[in-house]
Amino acid sequence: MRATLVLCLSILLAACGPTLAPDAAVTPSDSPGPASATRIQQPPVTPPTPPGTNLPAFACSDASGGKTGVANVVIARVAEQSGYDRFVLQFDSAVPSYTVKRQPTPVFPFGASGQTITLSGTSGVLVQVFSATGANTFTGPTDLTHGEYIVLKEARQTEDFEGHISWGLGLGKAACLRAFTLADPARLVVDLSTTTG
Repeated sequence: MRATLVLCLSILLAACGPTLAPDAAVTPSDSPGPASATRIQQPPVTPPTPPGTNLPAFACSDASGGKTGVANVVIARVAEQSGYDRFVLQFDSAVPSYTVKRQPTPVFPFGASGQTITLSGTSGVLVQVFSATGANTFTGPTDLTHGEYIVLKEARQTEDFEGHISWGLGLGKAACLRAFTLADPARLVVDLSTTTG
């Protein structure tokens, strides 16, 4: 009787308990391999034209240009290159209106006082920039002397007053020039030919 009771209980528990489904059959599928990283292709970018290519020709005359607007002068630089000496004014935004004028002597008006200053050399170039200042932004020297350069002997700031910046360039000899602007950063470049006068 006891065996019958155990058998009935087993059947009863089996009937009341959960039913188990057979193991699911897993069919392997073709694996595409490891996932590749998402490819992001940058749009083509035309590199900026470096200074020194497609430059204007030298001319034995004055020059002018720039854009309407106000800018701050950041720094002034000079450099000796093959065939020319270079003077550069760098700005914090687009180069404002400017003039570059040749003159027979290296004597320049100095500030608003009406006094004059004589720079190294025998002739000169006056660089004037309108609607500009360097009062709070300019770093570096305001008198750059290079007696070893062929043409550009001295570059000196002669005025920073009421929105006008002037730099005098003292030249060892009269020189033809080219003046142009570059962007990113904004620069006014004045090249002085070492081969023509």
